[in-house]
This record gives sequence, structure tokens and C-alpha cells, in this order.
Amino acid sequence: MVHLEFDRGTLLLTAKPEELPEDLKLPGLAFDRRVGRWRAPASGYRDLVLALREARIEFVDDARHYELIELNSRLVREPYPHQSEAVEAWWSQERRGVVVLPTGSGKTFVAQLILERLGRPALIVTPTIDLMQQWYGVLSTAFETEIGLIGGGYHDPRPLTVTTYDSAHIHMERLGNRWALLVFDECHHLPGPTYSLAAQTSIAPFRLGLTATPEREDGAEERLDELIGPIVYRREIKELAGRYLADYETVELRVRLSAEEREKYRRAREIYRGFVVSQRIPLGSPGGWQRFLMLTSRSEQGRRAFLAYREQKTVAQASDAKLRLLERLLAHHRCDRVLIFTNDNETVYRISRRFLIPAITHQTKVKERHETLTRFNSGDYPFVVTSKVLNEGVDVPAANVGIVLSGSGSVREHVQRLGRILRRAEGKQATLYEVVAEDTAEEFVSSRRRRHSAYR
Repeated sequence: MVHLEFDRGTLLLTAKPEELPEDLKLPGLAFDRRVGRWRAPASGYRDLVLALREARIEFVDDARHYELIELNSRLVREPYPHQSEAVEAWWSQERRGVVVLPTGSGKTFVAQLILERLGRPALIVTPTIDLMQQWYGVLSTAFETEIGLIGGGYHDPRPLTVTTYDSAHIHMERLGNRWALLVFDECHHLPGPTYSLAAQTSIAPFRLGLTATPEREDGAEERLDELIGPIVYRREIKELAGRYLADYETVELRVRLSAEEREKYRRAREIYRGFVVSQRIPLGSPGGWQRFLMLTSRSEQGRRAFLAYREQKTVAQASDAKLRLLERLLAHHRCDRVLIFTNDNETVYRISRRFLIPAITHQTKVKERHETLTRFNSGDYPFVVTSKVLNEGVDVPAANVGIVLSGSGSVREHVQRLGRILRRAEGKQATLYEVVAEDTAEEFVSSRRRRHSAYR
């Protein structure tokens, strides 16, 4: 009898020569001479089982350590049309694939509908501890079952479990046969060389990816097809705004550097660009930035170039003109709930001290962050300033104004920041301001990050 088992993130198939026809082709299977058995990636479990069944080969399946479960939702809530369509699209594509929906449009509820309908053990994988805790709260409210946690000091695997990408890739080679469904939240993180192990070392035949922006700077989103499945459903912000998301407008505001700042920017930019040109560093090409960092660490000229690079960015991103404009915007929106975004923590703390605004960075403790966001949503704090930690996966439904003082050229980051203020509410009109320093590299960065239909 052919025997299939799970072994440290792989599959082992034991069979006598006469049990496997010579012309049989089993996907991903190779003979492992060390153990005298056939071995395949754990992620090939579904294809392997289907191939054995199609060839009418009897086998014992000891790889799978899960059974059907009953998940009855406590929530009585009618899904929006785009949520129902997403579920049906995923179901019709062999229950594998990526659903692309804007922030605030209910991706988590799509996953809940699929969990209930599928009725099998599932692991939800998130990029951060904050998001893991959010999912734990949502699932604990929705389903009458204990929810497991792996990560953040917990190791309690259950039929319905939430974890992080960091924990998943560490533990999956031991636990990868425990769940039938993998849900990858913010799945654009998955194609990295380390995180992808979370998908490769699991036998889960059913896979769901959730994201607002699958595209990556390195083009590795193509691997999502292999790790999860193809994009099965997609809706953009423009398609849902006004009915399922808040109406919004984006406003670009330009400021001029002072004469002193312009001269400081010019000198620093000249040193930085001079080094790049002299060393023939292709900054716009893959590996260009890594080459710049490597070369700047090798000489005094390089170190000066790196310091000049940082100085010209600081001048453009946190100029006095920007802070004066910020003061006017805060006065204008004193009755609104405003999120202020910057590209670095130093500017966050500078704004926090100058305007007495609560700050959230990666250095902010979990309890303090929770308290700040709770008070922001309740209205006790009308303004919060942050760098990058609120770009993704944080629920701030009260926010209706965003002010981007500085940021990277990433389209994803800019769309995520817009998404933070689009949670729908009766009569809500959201506004995203983007403040750009004239005659600096910020103009080019701004044009890059606005290459998305949400800004057209």
C-alpha cells in the first residue's frame, strides 16, 4: 500500500516499485536516496493526492492531521456585493487565490465568510503582532470556538489559529499539516525568500491571499500565483468610493524652501550626486541602492556622500515651510480626526513636541499605542503623528483627514495611507493632503507614488 506522510515541511511517499506505474508522473516528486523514499514539497500535497486518485492508486494518507470542523458565526450581517462576489470568485477557482480589495472595504469579513463556508481548520498569517491581535479579537467575536495564537509570547495552536509571518516560517515545518486553509493577510509580504517558507512547508490545499496592493517594487508578486494562487477578484478604491468607502479627495500642496534651506539643500545634493556620478552607481536599477551603501562605507568621501544624502532629504522632508503649513492645516481641521504621516521618526518627534500631538512610531510600546489609538477614535485626541507603523493593518475608522508631509516613492505606501482615512461613515468626506517641497527630489518621488488609479 502506498503511504503518504508529512516530514519537516515536506511530504514522504513510500511505495514498492510495482505499486507505481512506470508512466506515472507525480508533481514535484523526487527520489530521496538518503531515506529510500520519494519526497516532495509540502505545498504539493493537493496536486499529489489528486494525481494518486486520478491514477486510481490506493494510498494511506498520514500526512493530513486535520478534519472537518463546524464554524457558526455569531454575526448576523449581510455582506456587500463586492464581498459576496469575492467569496464566489475564490470558491470557483478551486478555492485558491488572491482577493484584492481597498483598505476599509471589508477584506477581513470576506475571510470570515470563507472560513464559515469551508468548515475546515485554518491558519491566519499576519505581518505584525498588532494585526495578529486584531484578527484574534475579530475571530473571537465571530465564532464560538477558542482561537489559537502563535507569536507575541504565545504558542497555542488550535483548529482556528492566528500567527505572524515571522512565527509561521519558523514553526510551519513542524505544524504544516495541521490546517487545511491558509489565509495570508497583507499577502504582498509573502514572496520574500524567508516568509515564502510559510507557504511552501504547509500541506494546506486551500489558500486565500488578502491585500489592497499586490504589486511589489521587486516584481516578486508573480510568486503569489505559485504560493497562494492567481488573483481571483479585484476592486479598486475608485470603484467602491462613495458607497462602500468614504468619498474622498486628494490635494497636493507645494511649499518653497527658504533661501537658507535652498542653499543647504543644493550643497548637500551636489556632494551626494557628485559621488553617485563619479562611482557610476545606477541608482534606478536593481541593486543600485545596495551598491551606494556599500561604496559609502569604504572611504571618507563615501561617508561624506552618505551624510549629504541624509541632509538633503531632511531639508526637503521637514522644512520650516512644511511645518508652518501643517500648523495652518491643523487649525483648519481642528474639528476633524487627522493622521499626520512622515518618512522618519525624528520628524515625528519634532512635530509631537512642537504641536503637543501624540506620536506613534515603532518605538511606541503596545499598550501606549493601543491607548493612543483608542483615544483618537473616541475623539479625546483629534490628531496623531506617525511615520510608517500606521501605513498597514491598523483600524482607525474615525480618521477622515490625512496629511502626508513626507514618504517614500512606494505606490503601496501612498495607497495604504489613503486607505487609513477611507473607512465608511454616514456623511463622511475624507481628504488626503500631500505636501511637497518645490525644486527638490520630492517632486519626482511624489510623481512616482501617485501612479495609481486612486489619484487619477
